[in-house]
Amino acid sequence: MARKEFTLVSFLLRLVFALALVFLTYNPSDYSWVKWLSSDTALVYKVAGGVVLVIGWVMFLRATWRSLGAIGTMLALAFFLVIIWLFHHWGFFEMDDIATIQWLVLFVLSGVLAVGMSWSHVRRKLSGQYDTDEIEG
Repeated sequence: MARKEFTLVSFLLRLVFALALVFLTYNPSDYSWVKWLSSDTALVYKVAGGVVLVIGWVMFLRATWRSLGAIGTMLALAFFLVIIWLFHHWGFFEMDDIATIQWLVLFVLSGVLAVGMSWSHVRRKLSGQYDTDEIEG
């Protein structure tokens, strides 16, 4: 069985899907599922969209938790928060703009989810060790 190599493109693809999941669920603009809930659209469409989003969230959160664990998830979160702090220190944005903070938090969440979806592949490349799921039989 041919094994596909994990590359930067593989990570970026996971990041794009994480960004889509997070920003389709909620963002400060008027274009998100949360904002859509208050529209006149038929309830069946809102529920269908919500179910699709829940499936995505379960996949990403489960993979992130299984791959990184509690400590790894906190470290990934800390890593992205320090990057934001560094950008603030360099003067790229001010912390008093609530919309900017919301966007940044959503980007951080997307980054943590993308790292969580990718970490098993990165660990295997670095250490040669495979992660396996326990299978009950």
